[in-house]
Amino acid sequence: MIYILLILAFGLTIWAQFKVKGTFKKWSDVEASSGLTGYQAARRMLDNNGLHDVPIEPVAGALTDHYDPINRVVRLSEPVYYERSISAISVACHEIGHAIQHKEAYPFLVARHRIFPIVNFASGIAPFLLIAGFLFGAFGLAQLGVIFFAVTVIFQLITLPVEFNASSRARDLMVAEGFIRTDEERGVAKVLNSAALTYVAAALLSLLELVRFILILTQNRE
Repeated sequence: MIYILLILAFGLTIWAQFKVKGTFKKWSDVEASSGLTGYQAARRMLDNNGLHDVPIEPVAGALTDHYDPINRVVRLSEPVYYERSISAISVACHEIGHAIQHKEAYPFLVARHRIFPIVNFASGIAPFLLIAGFLFGAFGLAQLGVIFFAVTVIFQLITLPVEFNASSRARDLMVAEGFIRTDEERGVAKVLNSAALTYVAAALLSLLELVRFILILTQNRE
C-alpha cells in the first residue's frame, strides 16, 4: 500500500509541475487591468508596507522567483519582472508576501529560517546514512539517517503555511491597493493555487518516503 501511495504522490508531483507551468503560461497572456509590470506591483507593495529599503532584482530563468531573507532582496524571474500579466503581478506580489512576513516575524517563517542550516546539513547526509545503514545492516546509521530525513520533512511541512500565508497576503493586498479588479481575482487565485500545489505534492511525497523508511527500519530490526 505504501508503494502505491508513493507512486500516486510522485505522479501528483509531476502533474503539479506541469500544472503550475501551464497555468502560469495561460495567465501570462492576460494583461492586468492596472497595466503594472511585476516589478512595479512589487515595488509599490513593498513601499506601501514600509519596506522601502528592500531591493528587487531580475534573475534569469522561468519561475525562479524568490525572496532572499538573508540579504533581504526580492528576486523576480525576467518574465515576471518585466511583464504586465496576471501571472506576473501574482507571482511578484506573492514574493512580497514573504518580505512582509519577514518584517512582521511571521512565526512559521522564523521557524523555517532557524532550522534551515540544520536542514541543509541533514538533507545532504541523510541519503548516505540510509544507503549505508540498509546496505550493511548498520541499524544505528539507518536510524540516524531516518532522523535526519525527518528533519527535512518537518522543514517542508513548515513551508506549507508560509507559502499559503504569503499567497493570502498577496491576494488581499492586490485587491486593496487596486492592482487587480474583482473579476481578475479568479486568475490570481489559479496562478497562486497551482504554485502552492507543488509544495503540497513535494511535502506529501517526502512524508510517505519517511514512513517507508521507518517501516523498512522496523521490519529489519525485527
